[in-house]
Amino acid sequence: MEKGNTKEKILEAALDLFSVKGFEATSISQLADIVGIRKASLYSHFSSKQEILDTLIGKYTIEFNQYSIFVNADWDNPEFTKDKSEITPEMLTSIIKGQIQYIIHDSKISKIRKMLTIEQFQNKELCRLQSKLSYNDILKYNISLMKFLVSQGILKDEEPEIMAAQFCWPISMWINLCDREPERETEVMELMSKHILQFFRIYKK
Repeated sequence: MEKGNTKEKILEAALDLFSVKGFEATSISQLADIVGIRKASLYSHFSSKQEILDTLIGKYTIEFNQYSIFVNADWDNPEFTKDKSEITPEMLTSIIKGQIQYIIHDSKISKIRKMLTIEQFQNKELCRLQSKLSYNDILKYNISLMKFLVSQGILKDEEPEIMAAQFCWPISMWINLCDREPERETEVMELMSKHILQFFRIYKK
């Protein structure tokens, strides 16, 4: 087995185990058994379980940043918003639906999210990452979005952080529901569409 291929297999096995058992409960011996190598051989690729975790988080962050609207969208930047002055509830529904489907269906993203859910109360590093990804980044994006919609005269001029929270947290809850019960995705998408349309009716200027 080639060294590069083995390293990738270790990372894949680690992500599978971390997303089910958690980082703390997974042992190097379990990883080696799944990959089909000796424990000593695993250490020739990674010096520790922590290095495996750090590598996974690094790869995940790069990949997620390429596709995440929460990272790449800048509603405060005139260059970004120049073709979005006529944004509609239907357009926003399409944007968010695409992001949700990416988050739900990308297996690596989904497994990382499940690992963070398991580890958030016992690993300080993963707790901080969970807060960043599932709270700080999402709220920041939606506050900027609300300010933009208000500045365009589309929505009422209310407290943007509260508007953002009312808008985004039901969507986050539905994503978590799909993690637990993937068969309810169709129901979730329908609820999300109704939620966005109702939000615009309530706050329409």
